[in-house]
Amino acid sequence: MTTPAPAPFTADDYRARMDRAARAAADAGLAGVVVAPGPDLVWLTGYRVPADTERLTLLVLAAGQDPVLVVPTLEAPDAERATGAPALTLRDWTDGVDPYAVTAPLLAAGGRYGVSDNAWALHLLGLQRQVPGSSYTALTEALPMLRAVKDAAELERLAAAGAAADATYEEIKKVPFAGRRETDVAGDLADLLRRCGHEQVDFTVVGSGPNGASPHHEAGDRVIERGDMVVLDFGGLRHGYGSDTSRTVHVGEPSAEEQRVHDVVREAQEAACRAVRPGMACQDVDRVARAVITEAGYGEYFIHRTGHGIGVTTHEPPYMIEGEQQPLVPGMCFSVEPGIYLPGRFGVRIEDIVTVTEDGGRRFNTTSRELAIVD
Repeated sequence: MTTPAPAPFTADDYRARMDRAARAAADAGLAGVVVAPGPDLVWLTGYRVPADTERLTLLVLAAGQDPVLVVPTLEAPDAERATGAPALTLRDWTDGVDPYAVTAPLLAAGGRYGVSDNAWALHLLGLQRQVPGSSYTALTEALPMLRAVKDAAELERLAAAGAAADATYEEIKKVPFAGRRETDVAGDLADLLRRCGHEQVDFTVVGSGPNGASPHHEAGDRVIERGDMVVLDFGGLRHGYGSDTSRTVHVGEPSAEEQRVHDVVREAQEAACRAVRPGMACQDVDRVARAVITEAGYGEYFIHRTGHGIGVTTHEPPYMIEGEQQPLVPGMCFSVEPGIYLPGRFGVRIEDIVTVTEDGGRRFNTTSRELAIVD
């Protein structure tokens, strides 16, 4: 796509995010936050670790304490080039030096820290040895809303990612389906996502016929046939922010039952999207969609949550599921993706990304939700 790239984030943007994380940790009764390589580190500093490595890299944030990024000396030049580097202090360590001893002075003995979900157990155990009484809790549990409310610049990126996914869907409907393997269509989806502006493809689900009854079916060698319902679920990152959309198509004309099931899912998805508003509990989005499907007699075949948050990753808090009482807040972004899955026969899912506005919700995906007929 030829839309202009959004303005890049600045060191001040990352400074504000690190300050917010430190304050949120203090408000939650934590001594601070410890962040390993991954999406949290990218969101907080702009630093993407160049390779998966066993060498310790950790960002330490605490209220009243300057942010410090502990990095291996051989990777320090890359860290120094990160956009957020001017907002923090780098502390490097060389091979042969105990990195946990280097990090220990940044942590409080007996302190409880929020830690990014993907931190290695090796590193947490090393810190616990060096910092007596320290303990750690996953950020998803301790600060689940840390990245949940997006600012205007983040919303712009999510909208661009959604538009690119929409363009991908419009193009995939033009390719042949019948007589080709699911992996062939999945390859087309991946190519189109990149052509439409994604720098990273995260998933391309193509579930044809009975395979569509498995929500996360990995595209396989099954040859798509005329008469198949085909679930398409695809997404990735554009400008560092995620897309995730699902549409269900049919190869040739559908049966009356197939059309009815699709209509029920479409009605459930529409009802849930229209219900979104500030102050509504996340679980109520799920309840609205589930009520439509249950009323139609398919409740036992809706086997997953209605939605998940999205941002620098395609799955993150908040989650639209029974028991999640977190109120919706303007700037939150999440999927609304009810489905019906009939074992051994076919499945249907329809998914849009929705952001909460001051008085309701707005969808980032705008392609038709009617059952599309493909060849």
